[in-house]
Amino acid sequence: MQLALKSLADLNPPTPDAPLEAMLTIPPGTSLMLHNISWAGFEKLLLALGDIRAARLTYDRGTLEIMAPLPRHEFYKETVSLLVQELADILNIDYEVFGSTTWKRQDLLTGIEPDNCFYIQNEPLIRGKLDLDLAHDPPPDLALEIDITSKSLNRMPIYARLGVPEVWRYEAGSLKIYHREADYYRESDRSLAFPTFPVSALIAFIDEHHPLGKLAMRRAFRTWIKQDQGMADS
Repeated sequence: MQLALKSLADLNPPTPDAPLEAMLTIPPGTSLMLHNISWAGFEKLLLALGDIRAARLTYDRGTLEIMAPLPRHEFYKETVSLLVQELADILNIDYEVFGSTTWKRQDLLTGIEPDNCFYIQNEPLIRGKLDLDLAHDPPPDLALEIDITSKSLNRMPIYARLGVPEVWRYEAGSLKIYHREADYYRESDRSLAFPTFPVSALIAFIDEHHPLGKLAMRRAFRTWIKQDQGMADS
């Protein structure tokens, strides 16, 4: 890995000749760790990079990790997210999706960008809002973590400090559910957001159906869920 900076002290505002994104070019599937980074430095980097970028940032009390995902990572992120939204539609549940929004709290010196996140139980509390602040808004009800690209920082304690009640984590070919209990997560066999949905079967379904294309997968998913939930076709 070749990178043009050692710490955020080396960062300057991007210029047309030297865009900051080019400075942070990390090969897919790898990550960069920076230490002794101030909160102001983290905020500066977020502002300079903007929202349109491939890299994911995680900040934990002075340590900053910048991760570049693999195509396989993005496939499972997008496909699981798509089927979560299909599931909510089938079950007539209102939801909101905030993707890889940077969730942060300066008082905790913590910031994280999930692979995706959803408001479900607390969706009525944030309905219509586009600028959310964890100082007075609830955190997402469900965060999605796709662990294909190796991450050095343990992200689960960060989610716990931010108060995210549920995390779905894909790792080693399976999708597991974790519920927050105080400052840690406990694995569960049932989702808080979708208690009747067999989350553990989702990856097997995706692996079986993705060669058929997204449209066929979505149709098959709707049929499966309606049968599983005892719903009549409409």
